[in-house]
Amino acid sequence: MTTVAAKPATMAQALNRAMRDAMAEDPTVHVMGEDVGALGGVFRITDGLAKEFGEDRCTDTPLAEAGILGAAVGMAMYGLRPVVEMQFDAFAYPAFEQLISHVAKMRNRTRGAMPLPITIRVPYGGGIGGVEHHSDSSEAYYVATPGLTVVTPATVEDAYGLLRASIASDDPVIFLEPKRLYWSKAEWSPQAPAAVPEIGKALVRRSGTSATLITYGPSLPVCMEAAEAAREEGWDLEVVDLRSLVPFDEETVVASVRRTGRAVVVHESGGFGGPGAEIAARVTERCFHHLEAPVLRVTGFDIPYPPPMLEKYHLPGVDRILDTVARLQWEN
Repeated sequence: MTTVAAKPATMAQALNRAMRDAMAEDPTVHVMGEDVGALGGVFRITDGLAKEFGEDRCTDTPLAEAGILGAAVGMAMYGLRPVVEMQFDAFAYPAFEQLISHVAKMRNRTRGAMPLPITIRVPYGGGIGGVEHHSDSSEAYYVATPGLTVVTPATVEDAYGLLRASIASDDPVIFLEPKRLYWSKAEWSPQAPAAVPEIGKALVRRSGTSATLITYGPSLPVCMEAAEAAREEGWDLEVVDLRSLVPFDEETVVASVRRTGRAVVVHESGGFGGPGAEIAARVTERCFHHLEAPVLRVTGFDIPYPPPMLEKYHLPGVDRILDTVARLQWEN
């Protein structure tokens, strides 16, 4: 493959290119969802796909999420690879019965004879001034459902690579797209050697020695900013980007925490029963004799998503992260 020089691109463009390349390489890949065709999706992530591949392969559906996912189940059973867009995070809830009863269970139910290669794209999270039903962080529901792979990119490169890997997977994938990062930019080329990462592999985005920030998706840039700000306090923070919640890369996380001796989990989802609770439990089990302090969490509050003017208080920010790091009982 000829290498193309990297140039500025947004996460939205990388996701679009991932679907375009997958559709070009594999005629069984079909994109479907509300307004994904002529409009190109609410966030224009599917822009141009219907024009290039036709409405039979990039299909506008009725406003009926249960029907969309139910149709995708049938398509996958007959050999296709549907890529479903749920227009907003909370709009996906009507499809939960199909997801729990069929998508997550079909391979197990058939003793492996019938995989369901469905990729379910879910724009999620806050930070865009959206109202209720437009800013949920619903990853806890998916993580708690055996049979689902749960992936969330935080960079332009991972948006392309992880979506390509998800579409190629024979297992159903919940692909959580951080809405607030759609317009983030980076120098990127889809032909880069690291373009298609392995699902289930976390990445240390910043090395450090004082404590580990464990995060994913929309909270990664916030953690990176907090790590830079922490230098003024004399703290050298390591930042681990999970990239995949299921499978969970326990080894990378454990290795980091054993090096630093302290850990904080950061995510937008609520704290009680959220992903951070499971991560903290696993880290405590594996790193107990290496920990200098309890594993702490910085999360969204345990409330329905607040009105736009209040979301800055609800979402984890640099100050809340640094305040939590300060609670890790530093000893001179």
